[in-house]
Amino acid sequence: MKPWFFEEGAEEDFAQALAFYREESEALAGRLYDEIHRLIAEVCAAPRLYRVVAKPLRRHFSETFPYAILYVEKPDHIAIYAVAHFKRRPGYWRERLR
Repeated sequence: MKPWFFEEGAEEDFAQALAFYREESEALAGRLYDEIHRLIAEVCAAPRLYRVVAKPLRRHFSETFPYAILYVEKPDHIAIYAVAHFKRRPGYWRERLR
């Protein structure tokens, strides 16, 4: 399993999503936290399994929450570029690929 790292902006995406759900319920925020980390673990175990959305960027999405992680497989790690909501600010993460 490859290690993973948040690229600039992705950790902030995750923090904002957690804060949003925390306003509703601490338990709900905890479930989102666990879900995103489950997605990351699945990507690290089989990075080429998930759909290419903008070569070389791939997406793995949650079936529980309206979020996906967008990542690139590097030779020695997984680079996570966004923890993105399905409907808010579509494509905002494209700037991060440069």
